[in-house]
Amino acid sequence: MFKNRREMEIEKYKRTGIWFDCRAGRFTMTTTAGSPSMLVTQTLPLLDKCKTITELRQLHAHIIKSNLIHHTPTVTKLISLYSHHGGLTHALSVFHRIPDPNPFIFFSLIKQMSESSTPLEALLFYAQMLSSLKNLDRVEFLLPALLKACSKSRALEEGRQVHGQIVKSQMLFDPYVANALIRMYSELGCIGLSQRVFDKIPERDQVSWNSLITGYLRVGEIELAQGIFNEIPERDMVSCNAMIDGYVKSGKCELAEEVFMTMQHKDVVTWTTMISGYVFNDRPKEALGLFREMLSQGIRPDAPALVSVLSAIADLGFVEEGKWVHTYIRLNKISLSSGFIGSAIVDMYAKCGHIENAYNVFEIICHCRNIGDWNCMISGLAMHGLGHEALDIFLDMKMKGIEPDEITFLGLLTACNHGGLVDEGRYCFELMQDKYRLVPKIQHYGCIVDLLGRAGHLEEAVNVIRNMPLEADAIVWKAILSACTIHGNVAIGESAALKAIDLAPEDSSCYILLSNLYAKVGRWDDVAKVRLMMKQRGVQKIPGSSSVLVNGEVHEFLVGKEMNVKYSIEVRTKIDEVVTRLKLEGYKPDLSQVLLDIEEENKEDSLFLHSEKMALVFGLINTSKGSPIHIVKNLRICCDCHSFIKLVSKVYNCQIVVRDQNRFHQLENGSCSCKDFW
Repeated sequence: MFKNRREMEIEKYKRTGIWFDCRAGRFTMTTTAGSPSMLVTQTLPLLDKCKTITELRQLHAHIIKSNLIHHTPTVTKLISLYSHHGGLTHALSVFHRIPDPNPFIFFSLIKQMSESSTPLEALLFYAQMLSSLKNLDRVEFLLPALLKACSKSRALEEGRQVHGQIVKSQMLFDPYVANALIRMYSELGCIGLSQRVFDKIPERDQVSWNSLITGYLRVGEIELAQGIFNEIPERDMVSCNAMIDGYVKSGKCELAEEVFMTMQHKDVVTWTTMISGYVFNDRPKEALGLFREMLSQGIRPDAPALVSVLSAIADLGFVEEGKWVHTYIRLNKISLSSGFIGSAIVDMYAKCGHIENAYNVFEIICHCRNIGDWNCMISGLAMHGLGHEALDIFLDMKMKGIEPDEITFLGLLTACNHGGLVDEGRYCFELMQDKYRLVPKIQHYGCIVDLLGRAGHLEEAVNVIRNMPLEADAIVWKAILSACTIHGNVAIGESAALKAIDLAPEDSSCYILLSNLYAKVGRWDDVAKVRLMMKQRGVQKIPGSSSVLVNGEVHEFLVGKEMNVKYSIEVRTKIDEVVTRLKLEGYKPDLSQVLLDIEEENKEDSLFLHSEKMALVFGLINTSKGSPIHIVKNLRICCDCHSFIKLVSKVYNCQIVVRDQNRFHQLENGSCSCKDFW
């Protein structure tokens, strides 16, 4: 007797002559095969049991041996399954041996081709089908796949030809065909044609409306998409998600919030789109808050949501939330290679000042690193001024055969810039062009110009600009202007300022840098002229702001005033106390950093109300003695604040981390990781 049902099935298949040998992992044919009809009866169910291309190929071989290769239903099934499992090459090899293929075989192959990396072949195959088949009944099942192939191939003319056939055969009344046509024109940017097709449809379903809305959003016609959205008979999750995405990408977060709040049912895409929108619009606090709400609603975040919230935490610069998200990812066994999560964690730790944690994660993902992971690590080291370490990572990258890209070299040039590694920077700039044949973009030129300029090689930096194959933008000229401010070169600085202001007349930093240059050499009349020019042109200076994390809450301070009234007296009193103590240790306020022509006493008062000083003393007041203080500033830290914070780290025996606009400063025991080069 047989021990179990499985053995009974195996014995039955043995009697028919073909069965799957579990031990050998392949199909096996016995010599006692039954009649052809019996073989067909047993082979077709076995085809359905195949889960991989390997199993299909094994059964394909037995179909050939048993002479079933001429049995049309069996071969049709084989081709369909090859196509379904991505074995297009195998499916075509079977197809070319069929003397008289039926329409279903053509349909299976064309659908698979339309979803492949060479979708244009589907159109060529369709032309062959039209010339081969006499009966084209039910061809409407195939048309959506053809239109998809046209869309993926950017083949507008071929798409219009398919459209012509649709009109002639009166298939525009089929909702699947009509919606595929709307979608194709939308994806090809021909929104006017999408609208014309939409207008001619006698009965529009939800897909019709959603396709048109998505098309308008794709070409940036927010108002027109909004009009369609307002007309839609019934809004579903697809249309709402599309509008949220369109609103946030055009900077209309408030409108996106309105749609989000009115939705009764939200899926993970809804939450992710809104979170990503906040990040895209530089609103990381809102992104983080919404992520917390998402978890409280029991929604499991997908990879894009996690990447977005990690980006928000990186923007905020405070690591505790990032550590929590990292723990969530680990406990839920979410792969670090999924959706660039590994890169996002490395980037988050680096931007939050924990470069060791970033490197540890980088090491963990060593077996599945992509180019983005390497670039994040190099850029992270660059932010921390670890130029030599960034170059070491690059050498390791080369040894492992990873081809660098433009972002890699941008990170390397930034690392050399922050580390003052002029020779190494020149080498990297030449290497990307000579060995890797990468054409430098304006960002690369900006880095090399800034590197040379800050190191005092102003003439060489200007020559780089003169020999550039493309026009210098305001960022490049601001790099020269900033270097001239450091080194007091008024002649080159004035020329650079005029070009920068001409290219970016609304950018306040161009005027401020020129004003700083004049102030540094005592040309106060010219300072006043620059300030007047800003006023006449309506250019507003970006105020310096600094944030500090205390007891899990972010506290923000603006230059010149305390952000929270209840802390004003306390903060001001503490600043006076700290200044008095530092002066006993030899601190002398650098009054050259006050770029206004005012009395000396007022200059000191102005210096002491810089936002990073207020954030620092707030941290001293509200943290236990010796605890690290982490400050994030929106602009470059000034020389006086840098000296002030260095001395505080020594006198108050605490570690202070400052992330300014350009880089990190790790200050401890009176010294800084930047080695006073920033």
